[in-house]
Amino acid sequence: MLRRSPVMLLLLAGIMSCKPAVNGRYLDAAEKAAAWIQAAEVRRPEGLSWPAVPKDPESVALNLYSGTPGVVLFFLQAYYSTGKEAYLRDAREGADFLLSRMAGVNGAGLYEGLSGMAFALEETYRASGNEKYQQGFSACLGRIKDAAAESGAGIDWGSTTDIISGAAGTGLFLIYSYHETKDRTWLDLAARAGVRLVELGRPENGGLKWAMDPDFPRLMPNFSHGTAGIAYFLTALYKDTGKKEFLDAALAGAKYLLSVAKTESDSCLVFHNEPDGRDLYYFGWCHGPVGTARLFYLLYEVNSDASWLDWVRKSANALLQSGIPEEETPGFWNNAGICCGLAGVGEFFLDLYKAMGDRSYLEFSKRVTARLLAKASVENGRMSWVQAEHRMRPDYLFAQTGTMQGAAGIGTFLLRLDAADRAKTRRIIFPDTPFTR
Repeated sequence: MLRRSPVMLLLLAGIMSCKPAVNGRYLDAAEKAAAWIQAAEVRRPEGLSWPAVPKDPESVALNLYSGTPGVVLFFLQAYYSTGKEAYLRDAREGADFLLSRMAGVNGAGLYEGLSGMAFALEETYRASGNEKYQQGFSACLGRIKDAAAESGAGIDWGSTTDIISGAAGTGLFLIYSYHETKDRTWLDLAARAGVRLVELGRPENGGLKWAMDPDFPRLMPNFSHGTAGIAYFLTALYKDTGKKEFLDAALAGAKYLLSVAKTESDSCLVFHNEPDGRDLYYFGWCHGPVGTARLFYLLYEVNSDASWLDWVRKSANALLQSGIPEEETPGFWNNAGICCGLAGVGEFFLDLYKAMGDRSYLEFSKRVTARLLAKASVENGRMSWVQAEHRMRPDYLFAQTGTMQGAAGIGTFLLRLDAADRAKTRRIIFPDTPFTR
């Protein structure tokens, strides 16, 4: 009988199982980001909060973009990814703080307003089973409903239309709430917001475009503040209501975007703004292909038209051909975050790998992540990212804790990348993404 050493047996077991080797560096980095955020916590009798900028204790915020709701969601994801109860405990104590501050939050928006807070509370309920968080979620929904105002043939929550703080983002949260509660009230409310947004579309180039606000001097066509985000919401409405007027308006929005897109070399880039930013191209979630391709992918999902998947690939090609992550550009500066920087691009390519199965997308995601980790500051087992949030203020450098510009968002991406080639881990799905795998 052939005798095998323990080492040989382990090697053979790995070969027979066909499982890829686990590289723990992404999980290690995510936990170091968590440790950095934990070190910044502010403990009060009512719960935990985390300043958006730890050096400024007054920067505690209640919005999903940069505040405590995003940190709560990161700790929930860390709990799902690691099974460590300490992360769930931090998330719950953060949610307790949110419950204590709900009355002071104004505006209905997703990234700035009640919708983002309510999303964090409902996800905490799903993880913990404690009904007080679901009650907080329901209270936020009631306030959002009460704040809706008749406008044209539909409703709005003020003049802002966009994903960040306007009707499109609020509408996406209402669709999420419909799926959570099975209560048609929330889908119907979202649809009424959609009706008003269709009315506000401005005809151009045979399609439609939307302004973030009628009083804002620039029109930004991409995801966070413009046409791509609004058309995405209208597509999501069509997916759940089947009402063709929403799909028609979304397709008109996509038609406008493609009419102004830069499409050389089998790529797709839409300019930053008009009238003075037609030669400026961002690469991130906010004003670049990372966000705008979400519309193309959702259009592909709802009507099975493969041409939209081609536009997703062309959006990815624009990034692959850009020289990033090694090079910085006017639209991709010293930023590590989900909104404008490296983590957002890395997550986009991870999403594409999961959705389309092209392993080259995963390899590019890892290449971007190598750059992301190289830019990190590590001290005492804690990891953070000092960056320039604003393109126009390159010397205004600081590290943040939150989702879109800070360690919570970066850490969440790293947790997903850690699990990319292993058993599926429960994932928190944000209301504004079509990528659910």
